Amino acid sequence: MAPQLHLDLARSPSDAPPSPPVPRMALATGVVALGGLLFGFDTGVISGALLFLKDQLALNSFQEGAVISALLLGAAVGALAGARPADRFGRRTALIGVSATFTVGLALAAAAPDFWTLLAARAVLGLAVGSASTIVPLYLAEIAPPRLRGRMITVNQILLTVGILVSYLVNLAFAGGGDWRAMFAVGLIPSVAMLIGTFFIPETPAWLDGRTSRPRTGRPRALLTTPGARAALLIGVTLAAVQQFGGINSIIYYAPSIMARAGLPATSSIGYSVAIGTVNVLLTIAAVPLIDRVGRRPLLLWSLAGMAVSLTALGVVLGPAHPGPVGNAVALVAMTSYVGSFAIGLGPVFWILAAEIFPPESRARGTGLCALVNWAANFVVGQAFLPTADAVGERWVFWFFAAVSLGAVLFVARRVPETKNRSLGEIQSALGTR
Repeated sequence: MAPQLHLDLARSPSDAPPSPPVPRMALATGVVALGGLLFGFDTGVISGALLFLKDQLALNSFQEGAVISALLLGAAVGALAGARPADRFGRRTALIGVSATFTVGLALAAAAPDFWTLLAARAVLGLAVGSASTIVPLYLAEIAPPRLRGRMITVNQILLTVGILVSYLVNLAFAGGGDWRAMFAVGLIPSVAMLIGTFFIPETPAWLDGRTSRPRTGRPRALLTTPGARAALLIGVTLAAVQQFGGINSIIYYAPSIMARAGLPATSSIGYSVAIGTVNVLLTIAAVPLIDRVGRRPLLLWSLAGMAVSLTALGVVLGPAHPGPVGNAVALVAMTSYVGSFAIGLGPVFWILAAEIFPPESRARGTGLCALVNWAANFVVGQAFLPTADAVGERWVFWFFAAVSLGAVLFVARRVPETKNRSLGEIQSALGTR
């Protein structure tokens, strides 16, 4: 018998496990979505902190990349490893562990006396971020009524972008004094709030419904033995890789550094990153009604096309060593339009698809594997961006990202079905014919 890790594909909405009462569901959504906020904060805060800690800790270019990538490598491990305890002990218990790990990692980063301690702190934060990227969407998908599933998963993406914007604002607030430790320490506020709040949220009905059969579930071969699962895996891991090799986190992590290389002072470049972060939040919010109205597939196609055009323009304008005022303005517009294109489509739609396309017996593991690929690709981009940009120039790196985005347009057109207004069972049936 197939496990009931989420809403059972064989069930109609009327006989799915009941969701908690609305007040408890709202509280749970708010608490759990703090994991998305911390996800965004911890990935974004380093962009400003790096401008100051690299001098205080005497970091070379490789060590700068290592500080970025330690979180990403830890996240790759946490993304897949988080699925097992979430299946065995429950989503709520796993989320308690995630919030505790966030708190430990942030406290260690804020107090780090040297490169190695900071590296360890970033790795710990990576475990938390990776686990959150798997468990938070699963929890929201399982606790939501079927008609609200897409929108509630998007709440996580909205809080992720808010977290990135908050990190930029925190960076800007402390940039005058170069206080990178305070930048990290601010993250303790939501992490402690999440840690306390997770003790008061309910376990998901779907996990409780399937716990008696769970010892026989979630085997790796389940992803390869059914046509629907295989098609879902291909779509999920491809879009996971495209999210990163399309360049989004080169902008999120290095926006201040990119603008500083163009000749702007550090405080001005951080200010520009706040504008980019604001667009990220607003366009992600705008995606919420469009996801169920326009559909996942059209948003993906327009998103990827917009990313390709913006990246091409960014590569052109960053060709000269110092673009000048006009070039800086064009670069900011191109970066902003790129982030906006990502935020309204590929950003939220990938996580929605990852949470809804897998069959119940392999959903936790499939979502975790997609997150693993996402973070592994993120690690490669984070580690390689600065050295590659130094070697060949930023323009060629951004043109590579543009080519990936353009190729992804063709993949989505050929392989990704529309899931709007389809039950989970109908999605699996559609995937099984591909």
